[in-house]
Amino acid sequence: MKKKLVTTLLGASLLLAACGGEKVAEKPASTEAETIKIGAIGPLTGSVAIYGISATNGLKLAVDEINANGGILGKQIELNLLDEKGDSTEAVNAYNKLVDWGMVALIGDITSKPSVAVAEVAAQDGIPMITPTGTQLNITEAGSNIFRVCFTDPYQGEVLAKFTKDKLGAKTAAIISNNSSDYSDGVANAFAKEAEAQGIQIVAREGYSDGDKDFKAQLTKIAQQNPDVLFVPDYYEQDGLIAIQAREVGIKSTIVGPDGWDGVVKTVDPSSYAAIENVFFANHYSTKDSNEKVQNFIKSYKEKYNDEPSAFSALSYDAAYILKAAIEKAGSTDKEAVAKAIKELEFEGITGHLTFDEKNNPIKGITIIKIVNGDYTFDSVISK
Repeated sequence: MKKKLVTTLLGASLLLAACGGEKVAEKPASTEAETIKIGAIGPLTGSVAIYGISATNGLKLAVDEINANGGILGKQIELNLLDEKGDSTEAVNAYNKLVDWGMVALIGDITSKPSVAVAEVAAQDGIPMITPTGTQLNITEAGSNIFRVCFTDPYQGEVLAKFTKDKLGAKTAAIISNNSSDYSDGVANAFAKEAEAQGIQIVAREGYSDGDKDFKAQLTKIAQQNPDVLFVPDYYEQDGLIAIQAREVGIKSTIVGPDGWDGVVKTVDPSSYAAIENVFFANHYSTKDSNEKVQNFIKSYKEKYNDEPSAFSALSYDAAYILKAAIEKAGSTDKEAVAKAIKELEFEGITGHLTFDEKNNPIKGITIIKIVNGDYTFDSVISK
């Protein structure tokens, strides 16, 4: 159809010229895109949909704000968000669809394993990719165009060991971790190494497997050592069970954990809140932070979704604004220029101030949350 139309127009133009009519110059077709196409991938259905929905809600809020304020380089963002169901193969298929669609950059994936799979193909294509929340260390090792907004598993383990020494004054610590989880083991190993470097003695280290519900045998061994701190690096479902059982076997240690603790209050019955009282855990931001920028974000999110934004929401919101700043710095959507601009950014977001290190991981502070009376209270912001 297109070729026939061009031929017809050309013939008509020549006929006009031959008959002495005025030839009207044709306006060349614009090759410049009218919108900036940004792709996004996340688990919107499936077992980890709670994370994907929360994260992509933060992203959509940011895109709506950016478009309402003139877009990027005077163009509106066209966001194409695809569901990968928490599956690595689905994630790569979604990525390929977005490439065919013409995306200039990708925000995603959300959880670590699909993020690794997508990063490997995005690195080959050179398309800038920002995972807001994928913490697994090797995600950004795929290529120079792969970035993350969240801190890594080892980084938070190291920072928490420093916090344990400096803030809690601990001299001894015990660790109970999930041997079936790269996340749990990764944080535990980093914590143990840095704790010993800080002069903290690891007096016990116990493990368990996915699906375990009874931890009393391991915790009883730990109780015999009476450590100053019990380090519990897992996701909130397991964390709550471990904390309750730790108190039941007589452990009075201060419990410390990584960002997987976010959400634990919902899994613990109020009658058991004493078990998680004064637990400290790492997170990416605090809704109790009085910073005006943070509070405005929370207000806008609540108005749009009638819910409180999680750390995943805040990280994805920041990812959108990082990409905006990079495209504006680059002055175009050229993939190499945008990746270079991301690398050089100094960014102030909801989840704090960040720059990127040589492996495209953020250098940023970690927010420490303290659980008090079943509420997440803001304790401090610390860095390595």
